[in-house]
Amino acid sequence: MPDIFSKEKRSEVMRAVKHKDTLPELIIQSLIRDMGIEYERESHIFNCKPDIVIPNIKKAFFIHGCFWHGHKCRRGKLPSTNIEYWKNKITNTKRRDKRNYKELKLNGWEYFVIWECEIKKKKLDILIRKITKFIKTK
Repeated sequence: MPDIFSKEKRSEVMRAVKHKDTLPELIIQSLIRDMGIEYERESHIFNCKPDIVIPNIKKAFFIHGCFWHGHKCRRGKLPSTNIEYWKNKITNTKRRDKRNYKELKLNGWEYFVIWECEIKKKKLDILIRKITKFIKTK
């Protein structure tokens, strides 16, 4: 299926995509705040920058967009145009993510990945339980 936008318009649309303070990030921040837990946003830890950090217990959260981080769900589907570009971009993002996770682990940190598709009303109870369990584990 061809793109509905011209190449220039598609570039403009893609440049406008937010990379911080996204709705999924704001929802998770609100959930953690409602738990009474103090956190920091987008703190640099070593060479990575998790979306949410709880420094006193060495816990980090990554809130990933399914498309941008290559999740295996319908939102992670590659576009039908410029396929090689998107494959390379997402492959490089996945490599960076793995490096970040490894570096955190090697330095005594734990991380939790939350996918954009998990942040839905009908799934929030499950997600809250997972977050609570992650925060409380030593």
